[in-house]
Amino acid sequence: MRVKTMLPSYELGFYALAVTSAVVYSSSGIFEASRDSMNRKAFRDGIKPGWHYFGRKMDVADFEWMMWFTSFRNVIIFALSGHVLFGKICSMTVPQHRAVVYMLYGVLAVLGSMGLVYLMIILSHCLVLYSVALAKQKWLCYVAGLCCLASFKVEPFSSWQSGFVTGAFDLQDILFYGGSSFTIMRCMSFALESSERKEGIYSIFDLLKYNFYLPFFFFGPVMTFDQFHAQVSTRELRRKDDEMRNIRVHALLHVGAIIAVDIFFHFFYILTLPSDLKFVNRLSDWSLAGLAYSNLVYDWVKAAVMFGVINTIARLDHLDPPQPPKCITMLYVFAETHFDRGINDWLCKYVYDHIGENHDNIMKELVATIATFAVTTLWLGPCEIVYIWSVFNCFGLNFELWVQKFFQQEPFAKLEAKMSAAMSRRIRAVFGAANFWAIVLYNILALNSLEFALLVTKRLLLTGFPVSTLSIWFITYCGVQLIKERERILAIEEEKCDKAKVE
Repeated sequence: MRVKTMLPSYELGFYALAVTSAVVYSSSGIFEASRDSMNRKAFRDGIKPGWHYFGRKMDVADFEWMMWFTSFRNVIIFALSGHVLFGKICSMTVPQHRAVVYMLYGVLAVLGSMGLVYLMIILSHCLVLYSVALAKQKWLCYVAGLCCLASFKVEPFSSWQSGFVTGAFDLQDILFYGGSSFTIMRCMSFALESSERKEGIYSIFDLLKYNFYLPFFFFGPVMTFDQFHAQVSTRELRRKDDEMRNIRVHALLHVGAIIAVDIFFHFFYILTLPSDLKFVNRLSDWSLAGLAYSNLVYDWVKAAVMFGVINTIARLDHLDPPQPPKCITMLYVFAETHFDRGINDWLCKYVYDHIGENHDNIMKELVATIATFAVTTLWLGPCEIVYIWSVFNCFGLNFELWVQKFFQQEPFAKLEAKMSAAMSRRIRAVFGAANFWAIVLYNILALNSLEFALLVTKRLLLTGFPVSTLSIWFITYCGVQLIKERERILAIEEEKCDKAKVE
């Protein structure tokens, strides 16, 4: 298999040296820009006082990150600690009823944080989609579910529903739309799984236990109903070997990641810098490329920390939740690009794989990706930047298949068959490097702004051509080869594990 093709160790060592040198060089440029711009008036809102003893201010441009660790920190700790405490007591005494305890605690937490009217709105949507599930018609489940989701994402229905919730506090909008959106996705999963059940239908009590599991309620991830129901219905609760040790290790890693991000924000203002295009335009091509790439890495870290903390709680409850997203550093394929693996699993199961089947047919793949990104657009909230992001990523996903099909034709297939496996890997890595930057450029549209994405694209492809363009492409090629080497090692380890299980 091509994935197991090995390159010489000296060649991989050169790639590692080249990538390391490029990262250090690019980082030094971003660090200098951050230091020089610390007191700029244009950055006053994004940079606040930080570590005075180091003479550094802190980048506070990310509202979500600051919300989690300032205004929402105590609420998170209090709510999740209570969930863990009651869940542990229940697991030790009446494990067969633990799902009921989780549901009751979740309902009380939602009621206490958002009020009775919000709880009634959520319950009404649950009742509507449960009623639709009784018909056991998939198309009706899709229509009803997407209409319910649109009622939270499209005006004037969104404002009309949020207007019922009285009172006001800093996190009201976030909790309202977060809990509502994830509720609809869970209810759709329940309805679709119920429609496939051969005998009878799941009860509305099963839906409520599924929806009001507090760790997943406001911020996800979405765990499909079939998986949640099977895991939470297990009466014999047994830990795997070293499971508690792994949970503690992951918890410490998340704490370390939080501290690392806090330190990083004091020395690299990667979120505030792109807000001033005139200043950013004075950066070198390498620094600008590093700035765009680091924004994606940070967004992955943020998602990994958020879902990692939630997943740790879920594992304490004897669940196996969706894994954190794959690091953007390890990606050069559009099909693996996602920042929320729960939503990705949901979309793949109910939309993408359902329509695209084995993803070999070009037309089926086109229809599948269009349908997938249409649902994703509705999920994110329809607006101009989301439309642009969806179109570009939909194109990228299809373009991968088109290129793959093109090079499977003659004479390319014969040429690759004649060359060595190592040379084939090198040629594929060249295309992978181009794909890597397509992923970066397409996704900074949503993470930053259209203007910043256009600036980076212009500098890397036009103004910087050929020196910057080709040199950054080469460094990215080196990085892709290191990713492929890691994939090769993992494939070999997985094969050994499979052989051991058979024996």
